[in-house]
Amino acid sequence: MTTTVSEGIRIRGVSKRYAGQRGARDDLLVLDDISLDIAAGEFISVLGASGCGKSTLLRLVAGLDTDYRGDISVDGERVRDTSLERGIVFQDHRLFPWLTASQNILAALRNAPLSSQQKRDAVAEHVALVGLQGFEHAYPHQLSGGMAQRVAIARGLVNRPRVLLLDEPFGALDALTRARLQNELQRIWESERITMILVTHDVDEAIHLGDRVVTMAPRPGRIKRITHVGLPRPRERSDPRFVHLREQILADFSERTEHAG
Repeated sequence: MTTTVSEGIRIRGVSKRYAGQRGARDDLLVLDDISLDIAAGEFISVLGASGCGKSTLLRLVAGLDTDYRGDISVDGERVRDTSLERGIVFQDHRLFPWLTASQNILAALRNAPLSSQQKRDAVAEHVALVGLQGFEHAYPHQLSGGMAQRVAIARGLVNRPRVLLLDEPFGALDALTRARLQNELQRIWESERITMILVTHDVDEAIHLGDRVVTMAPRPGRIKRITHVGLPRPRERSDPRFVHLREQILADFSERTEHAG
């Protein structure tokens, strides 16, 4: 392993404002002095209520927004734009409705330096990785919500990124499908060992998947606590240690509600 790959993600003093309609006094501070180190191959859950800036932070790491203060680097290189090295999956699968599952995955390889055969092989490999064999030629309207998200995950992984960013990817799914895809995502992470950052408002999901859980406080978004999970995988939600971690993290939100009141 080279030194470059092992550097992971470094977030230093990151603050983000959205301009108001009446000038600087009306600016909205969304993130305030966020600093975090993420090791290569680590699975990080970023947890918080709506409005805490967690999705904004993910967009900055993805390079979708570069108007911020501070520094974000991946493997020693400052994030200045989007990159094939950073895949992203949103809550809304955002598949092209006129393309099949395989064609949607192939679309992500448009700028990849691969031959046509290599691209076809990569698509087939990732269809298998997310368990969609037999549905390669199905269109999005023919897929369930969970299957569409599997396509989106395959599309995010097909370029072999060093980092996969997940913005509440299971938020719109029913509980059973959500649980199945959480297990699938864990299996893929254990197989691929790429760095994953999951944004979620679900405490159980954050603990179930993450090596660490980064809890954010809102208005403006700050890191309130970083919890090392330290439980063996696969994790059982009924495990007393899991329950204890859940209660610890939920207490942060209870305190916040009390202070707000």
